[in-house]
Amino acid sequence: MRIFQQNTEFDYSWEEVSTSNWRKYGAWNEKCQHVIAVDTLSRAVDPDTGILRTERLISCKQSAPKWVNSILGGQDTSLVYETSYVDPSSQKVTMCSMNITWNDLLSVRETCVYQPSAKSPSNKTVFTQRAEITAFCGGWQKIKNSIEQFTVERFQQNAARGREGFEMVLEMSRKVFAEQREMLRLKEDSKILREANSITSGAAI
Repeated sequence: MRIFQQNTEFDYSWEEVSTSNWRKYGAWNEKCQHVIAVDTLSRAVDPDTGILRTERLISCKQSAPKWVNSILGGQDTSLVYETSYVDPSSQKVTMCSMNITWNDLLSVRETCVYQPSAKSPSNKTVFTQRAEITAFCGGWQKIKNSIEQFTVERFQQNAARGREGFEMVLEMSRKVFAEQREMLRLKEDSKILREANSITSGAAI
């Protein structure tokens, strides 16, 4: 078994990160072309804890070396099952995923967590990622090691692109929400102004 793990920090609040997380694979992310579909299977809020639990099926399309395809098969589209938990009271997002495609030959179990930074909880969010990768190839230890190492390297490549892409989503989300707040403020100011003018006009009569 090989393990890939990383910790990184985003210069955005937990509220911004946890909200933008649902847009991670959308049009604002130019670095996620390998994700071709995200289907929500279920979503529910626990009435006792307030935790939002969501199940999703993620379809990805990525090329692999010929030697990997010769062992795992020629599929270039893979399915990933994800379960996420959003706990607003403790400000924690936990996402657990596992591969469905090739799961009889390769097991990839990933856990990602978003939490406020201890140094600056109001302005920064820490992202923790850990993946356990296990290949099943009987007694072919060399092949097992090669597949696991290839998968770890792919995780490293995707992690770099993933951070860059999510930064795009976070930046665009902040911009759009700021514009929406400004529009609401102007609308409210306009309403107050109209009411004030109406009162003034009535008093003059």
